[in-house]
Amino acid sequence: MNGSPYKPEGFSASQEYTLNALEKIRATGQIIEGKALMCDNFCNLTVSLGNYKGIVPRELSAIGISGGQTKEIAVISRVNKQISCKVADILPSETGEPTIILDRASAQEEALAYMLEHYSPGDVIDAKITHLEPFGAFADIGCGIVGLLSIENISVSRINHPKDRFYTGQNIKAVIKSVDYEAKRFTLSHKELLGTWQQNAELFSVGMTVCGNIRSVEPYGVFVELAPNLSGLAEYSPEAEEGQQATVYIKNIIPEKMKIKLNIIDTFYSDRKPPDPVYFTESGHISKFTYSPELSERIIETVF
Repeated sequence: MNGSPYKPEGFSASQEYTLNALEKIRATGQIIEGKALMCDNFCNLTVSLGNYKGIVPRELSAIGISGGQTKEIAVISRVNKQISCKVADILPSETGEPTIILDRASAQEEALAYMLEHYSPGDVIDAKITHLEPFGAFADIGCGIVGLLSIENISVSRINHPKDRFYTGQNIKAVIKSVDYEAKRFTLSHKELLGTWQQNAELFSVGMTVCGNIRSVEPYGVFVELAPNLSGLAEYSPEAEEGQQATVYIKNIIPEKMKIKLNIIDTFYSDRKPPDPVYFTESGHISKFTYSPELSERIIETVF
């Protein structure tokens, strides 16, 4: 699909607006972004627009907030972050700056209507990680509309927690996995964008010594992740522990069995945050993703 006009909140750089610009934005219904500075005890947001400040009344702060479907934490948690909104009104003042009334809920409603009409399973989109849970990651897919990325759909290599792959505020690519038109919800996937077994294996060759992440220690061996969509197996080592990094020597690469045999040279702990993903697909639409190579008897694929 073509790029959506509705980007995740904070995806683009913030701007400063003049009063004339804000008047034109109100008249045209344009969606803009500003940084939420504070939330008062009535759950009204104060937003910086550069030269001016705006107010988002509680009832306009998010879809469903006025009817109780959306909890106030969804608004409070936006403080110190960018939000998307429309300019609902500009109230003049004889003594000071005008009061600029902003409407985030209308911006979200417009974005959601577009997504429900134009998004379909297999579409590759921009997303921004909003928070992480043991079962998956939540990501803003436009104007604060959030989709769920379940842990099993993050990468082919298994992880214990989404924090092994993502961090809050990270810009990522995602693919629409399903759309629930009745509930107006989107589920997402990520692993189909990280390349096939063959594409990842071609980054390595027999005789190389590289660094990987130990994902599992079993009696029969140690699984070491070489890339988010590629793991190899080393012989059991008593020093190896899940969560460590490992320096490994590549002994053999066997495409027909989708296996990479490794020797562990060294293991160590590291507290570095996950690196940004390397994507083999960044845009467009995916109808089918076949992970397994042609030589493999085992077929692993996703059909959208």
